[in-house]
Amino acid sequence: MTTVFIFALLIALMLTGMPISIALGLTVLTFLFFLTSVPIEAVALKLFTGIENFEIMAIPFFILAGNFLTHGGVAKRMINFATSMVGHWYGGLGLAGVMACALFAAISGSSPATVIAIGSILMPAMVAQGFPKRFGAGVITTSGALGILIPPSIVMVIYAVATGGSVAFGPDGERVTSASVGQLFMAGVIPGLMLASLLGLTTVYRAWKFDYPRLPRATWPERIKAFRECIWGLLLIVIVLGGIYAGLFTPTEAAAMSAVYAFVIAVFVYKDLTIKDVPRVLLGSASMSAMILYIITNAVLFSFLMTSEQIPQQLTAWMLDKGVNWITFLIFVNILLLVAGNVMEASSIVLITAPILFPIAVKLGIHPVHLGILMVVNMEVGMCHPPVGLNLYVASGIAKMGITELTIAVWPWLLTMLGFLVVVTFVPEISLWLPRTLGMLR
Repeated sequence: MTTVFIFALLIALMLTGMPISIALGLTVLTFLFFLTSVPIEAVALKLFTGIENFEIMAIPFFILAGNFLTHGGVAKRMINFATSMVGHWYGGLGLAGVMACALFAAISGSSPATVIAIGSILMPAMVAQGFPKRFGAGVITTSGALGILIPPSIVMVIYAVATGGSVAFGPDGERVTSASVGQLFMAGVIPGLMLASLLGLTTVYRAWKFDYPRLPRATWPERIKAFRECIWGLLLIVIVLGGIYAGLFTPTEAAAMSAVYAFVIAVFVYKDLTIKDVPRVLLGSASMSAMILYIITNAVLFSFLMTSEQIPQQLTAWMLDKGVNWITFLIFVNILLLVAGNVMEASSIVLITAPILFPIAVKLGIHPVHLGILMVVNMEVGMCHPPVGLNLYVASGIAKMGITELTIAVWPWLLTMLGFLVVVTFVPEISLWLPRTLGMLR
């Protein structure tokens, strides 16, 4: 009964239009003062120890790196490189947009940042070349979602933080630790490349079907020139993933390195930003980081109180008693997350649901890394459909289109993403093969 009341109160507060962070905080306070005997001192201690997490520091650093790259002209150079490689295929600039989004996703960690960086340049160019506005908006809105699947990913860091304090036991009673940020980053590589390829195929098919324009084939000297111009941005991928895998630094240290590197190439190499522009970028990054960290703080308290009341354990026992297997559970998880994506933002969904779903999944034999990638793909879908899809609102502002029209425009690519979600759900090796091959998983 307590569980029903907690979630009913949280949902009721969110339905009033209250920010999710405030709704979480009020739910925690109500629960604390009226429904639990947990000492207030224990909650205060958890408030500080719960956010005193080294991995959390990766979030502001990745946000800062992404902002330097977004304002620093890296996106334009990546678009030029992608266009030189695939612009002569069916879909031309559209297919180049998918490739550019995949490349920028590998250095930004954020879907909205990817949509802004690539879309603000490519959408007007596509319309000028004769593509329908709906086609360009559909391509960029959905391809921009790759920003949280292709590592580095801010949502993956949040999943690792959200499940880090959870206690879980496998089918045989063995203690199972949560997935690390490094494991999740490596696990996201193959799903990210697969989804980018599928979105590219959807783009090519629709361009072929409607005979959309194609660009002249670029010469190899032009391709080499475009590659050389964007090589400094692409090297960030090597620094982050290569550094983590080689053991040179932790994911948090990799995030700090990426922020410093992004600053250097934006200001001193490409010179698209001046020193006078840096305070503006820092202020914007600080504002976004503060918003996410405030949500994390309230979510940590919410998770602590749920754990203290043994709610995840009760749900696990109930599901096992009802004979729920891992297939049924994953279907339930997908439905839950897709529904939640209609009313909540991705980070909030992960912070609230991951600590509850994690112990149940582990008990049913589902690997924590598989669950993490599954949740990230669900969040991608949620970013591309109304009423809360953040990518829709960002793309709407760039394309000057209404949300309803944009929702219709994204459907072909959104259906592709839903089909991919089904495959990732029931083929765990797509997520687990690479980290296992690299010796990061048992």
